[in-house]
Amino acid sequence: MTAPLLVEHQADRVVATLNRPDKRNAIDQEMIDALHALCADLEADPRILILTGSESVFAAGADIAQLRERRAEDARKAINAMAFIRINELPMPVIAAVSGYALGGGAELAFAADIRIATPSLKIGNPETGLGIMAAAGATWRLPEIVGHALASELLLTGRVLDADQALAAGIVSNIVPVQDLLTAAHAIADRIAANDPLATQHTKRALRAPRHEHPEIERELQAELFESDEKMRRMTEFLERKSRR
Repeated sequence: MTAPLLVEHQADRVVATLNRPDKRNAIDQEMIDALHALCADLEADPRILILTGSESVFAAGADIAQLRERRAEDARKAINAMAFIRINELPMPVIAAVSGYALGGGAELAFAADIRIATPSLKIGNPETGLGIMAAAGATWRLPEIVGHALASELLLTGRVLDADQALAAGIVSNIVPVQDLLTAAHAIADRIAANDPLATQHTKRALRAPRHEHPEIERELQAELFESDEKMRRMTEFLERKSRR
């Protein structure tokens, strides 16, 4: 049986490729299980995560055949939502490298990433209401945080799909790169992150994710821990020594 998620482990990062090409990478229970297993690994051994799909499709949505059979009890389990929350809460940053279609659950998986880049073929949106359901794996609260309430309301209520330029203008993605350069660009972002102090990176992500009412207290406490770290002393000492040599 073909694995629904191809995982490449490196010292400071993991590349996970959605792998259901015959189903346009539709997100089914097996893929969700694989994402949970990946999260367990990255929670125990924090590394940067790059999520990607194929050149033509990131994920065309949740598996409709499975969704059609689910009932109220399944909805209350928030099957996809819980996996995407876990991805978003990973200690180190998550980069979504998206090409082609990212619809429904595929869009919501991309929204769970910290950084999103895409190719010119991007088509991203949430057409769930046209299928008699709603976007319930994060879009109703993550998308307003990303693009603002007015645009999120229009997109979710109409099911309008954005192309790459529209997604860039809306702030859904931070960069558009040629398809042949997508993973290279994702790795370049990961390289810049990996060059920084891992603990400082993790604390920055925690502060970014914290609700407004936790600020500025959360910065004070996280910064206090960093101020006492050996890595802070080492990096600042090296900086001052380089400056003095110049």
